[in-house]
Amino acid sequence: MKSVLITFDQAYYERIMALLDRLGCRGFTYLEKVQGRGSKTGDPHFGSHAWPSMCSAILTIVDDSKVDPLLDTLHIMDLETEQLGLRAFVWNIERTI
Repeated sequence: MKSVLITFDQAYYERIMALLDRLGCRGFTYLEKVQGRGSKTGDPHFGSHAWPSMCSAILTIVDDSKVDPLLDTLHIMDLETEQLGLRAFVWNIERTI
């Protein structure tokens, strides 16, 4: 399993929730009004792809086999509306309780 953090503009909320449901992601934590800063290149800046435009984040657990379909779909969503700065971060889950 992997942990995936998705940061996004509120305009994506319904689409991301539908995607997680379709992929059968088992659970998530939804965080509203998150703040941060970043870019595609990693250099901080304001404007398109800057985190201050994002207002929400979802932390979810995803089966290994579903990570690529999730990221592929999120990438397509980002390409369609790059100004909304959709981002996803994935890491391994070492332990759970």
